[in-house]
Amino acid sequence: MQIINSTLQDLSAIMSLYDEAIAHQKAVSDLVWKGFDEEVVVNEINENRQWKIMMENEIACVFMTAYNDPAIWDEKDRDSAIYVHRIVTNPKFRGKGFVQIITDWAMDYAGSNNIDFVRLDTWQDNAKLHQIYQKAGFTYVGIKSITPTKDLPKHYWGTKLGLFEIKISAL
Repeated sequence: MQIINSTLQDLSAIMSLYDEAIAHQKAVSDLVWKGFDEEVVVNEINENRQWKIMMENEIACVFMTAYNDPAIWDEKDRDSAIYVHRIVTNPKFRGKGFVQIITDWAMDYAGSNNIDFVRLDTWQDNAKLHQIYQKAGFTYVGIKSITPTKDLPKHYWGTKLGLFEIKISAL
């Protein structure tokens, strides 16, 4: 297993994984992403913020990182943090514990780069993900109600998010 930056050659596979994730969300919940702009993903790849976990010579999981997230984290965005977004698992590799693997990677990354927090969010009503994130070591720190803004994808608009973080210096 290897966590490395995604490349432009991965774009089609990444977009397909997003489509498969949306189909899965529709099958199990009424909480569904609205899709992602390919241009945004290209920018993330070019900025080395789109990651992939490789297993058996395949993309097993993808995720995106950011170093600020003011539309969600408000004044806490002033903290030094890495934000993890859009964890998507290839259906062939479900159940492999990628949230924990990504959490461990992000904590190591933060520690090596003098970053104080690892943060992520999910829908407030997604109790299953809340449990997964807390099991991975995240602390639930509150709710954020989202109003429509150009700074966030449409799937955030009008939602309530549960916010989670790990304070690195506390480890």
